[in-house]
This record gives sequence, structure tokens and C-alpha cells, in this order.
Amino acid sequence: MSSQEEKVVIERSLSNTISDYYQLTKPGITFAVLISMLVGFVVGSAGSIDFISMIHALVGTYLIAAGTGAHNQFMERNLDGLMKRTERRPLPAQRVPAKKGAIFSLTLLFTGLTYLVLMVNPVAGVVSFATALIYLAAYTPMKRISAFNILIGAIPGALPPVGGWAAATGTITDPGMWLFFGILFLWQIPHVMAIAWMYKDDYSGAGFKMLPKNDSEGKKTAFYALLCTISLFPISYAVYALNIAGVVFLTLAVILAIIFFVYGIRFAIDRTRLNARKLMFASIIYLPMIWVAVFIDMLF
Repeated sequence: MSSQEEKVVIERSLSNTISDYYQLTKPGITFAVLISMLVGFVVGSAGSIDFISMIHALVGTYLIAAGTGAHNQFMERNLDGLMKRTERRPLPAQRVPAKKGAIFSLTLLFTGLTYLVLMVNPVAGVVSFATALIYLAAYTPMKRISAFNILIGAIPGALPPVGGWAAATGTITDPGMWLFFGILFLWQIPHVMAIAWMYKDDYSGAGFKMLPKNDSEGKKTAFYALLCTISLFPISYAVYALNIAGVVFLTLAVILAIIFFVYGIRFAIDRTRLNARKLMFASIIYLPMIWVAVFIDMLF
């Protein structure tokens, strides 16, 4: 092999390694966390945005979110290897050694915590650390014990806007942040249940309890998913009623909730994998669009 060929092989190997470690951070979820945190920061800033603090908050939140995703994959590496949808992840496929994966994830986590505490404020650091702790110490192990894990997992999933608000204000007492928490909390239930129904055999084979007990027909799954989509209507109105956002937000939020609700009804009526997939895509569209509605409202 020529020196040029060796160089190409080394570069390809380095590129693949970087890609594997990047995949450990669950980039899609991490990006969603950053957007939700940013919404909380901007709205909590009440028109007076400290852009330096915002950048620090984004950096610290990214490190903690990425570390949380990576450590979750470390904790579930053996179970991931039992499911088709996750068997090719870096850890179960052994492209990244487990020990190195653990060191990588913990380094990100504690670096992010330290960064937020020192560069933003301790409250933001505590909120982000609590998010990671609940996700890793409660939600992750409970996935093998009870379907109640979905409610537990919805808590850290809904905390990013609270972290953003805390980064901007240094407090977690404002009602607005908790309404945004509520929107994210309610959104996650149908989102996760749709995915769980689509991959129920895969999850069951790996020992994950992602659906209500004795729900082979999916009636309980559909009921809980539908209940949460309905609940998005009053909480969206509460955001408007408390003057956290205006009529533009309310109008767009209601339209989005109706669309989400329609797909929830379709799944409730006919609980096929196809309708579960459509509900999942409806949820994927709903979340970024509800944040877009917040930003559009701020322009008017």
C-alpha cells in the first residue's frame, strides 16, 4: 500500500470514528432540545435578550444533552443490540468500545454542567443536570419495568424550555415556562406511544415495556395519546390568556392542535402501524411549528 493510500485509509478511519461518536450524541434529539431551550430563553428574556448569555446557554445545554444521549446509549447498548432499529448504533455494533463511550458521555455531561454553572447561572445548571439525572436514573431503567416510564421520560423531555427560561432569568417560578413545559410534556405522550406501537414487537423482544399493560389491541395506547392531544387546546389557550403570547400564537396553536388531534382520532379508530406512523409524523411536525408560532407571534 502506497503512502497516499495509507493516508486515505487513516482519514477515512478518523472520519468514521468522528461520525460514530457524533451519532452517540443523538443529534436529532439534541437539536430539538436546543430549539426548545432557545424558545424558553427568548420568551423569558421579555424582549431584552443577552446574546452572550444565550450563546453560553446553547453551548452548555448542547454538552449536557449530547452527554445524556450518549450515556443513554451506553446504558442500553446490550438491549439496543436486540432490536433491528438500533442494532447498528455505534455501541451495540462495537464500532465504539463501551468504556470509551462511557468516558465520552460522562465527560460531556459534567463539562456541560460546569459550563452552565460558571458561564450562565447555577439555576440553569441545576435544571439541566436534573433533566439528565431523571432521564438516566429514572426513565432509562424504568423502560424495562413499566409503561409508566413514558410519563417519567416526558418530564426531562419537557424541561429544556424551563432551562432556557432559567438561563435568561435565573428563576424557575414564572408560570410561562411551566406552560411551555406542559406543551412539551403533553406532546411527548402521543409521540412516544406512536413509535412504541410501530415497533412494539421490537421493543417487547428486547424487554422494553413501552405500552400499557394488557393492551394488545391498542385501545389504552390510543386513549392516552388522544387525551394528550386534546389537552393541548386548553394549555395553548392558557399561554394566550396569561399574555405570554398573543392571538397569532393562539390561532396557529389551535390549527396545529387540530391537525395533531385528527391524526390521533385516526389512530384511535384504526390502530394500524400506518396510522401510528402518521401520528408520529404529525407529532414531528407539531413541535417545531408550535415554536415557530411563538416566534412569529413575537414579531407582531
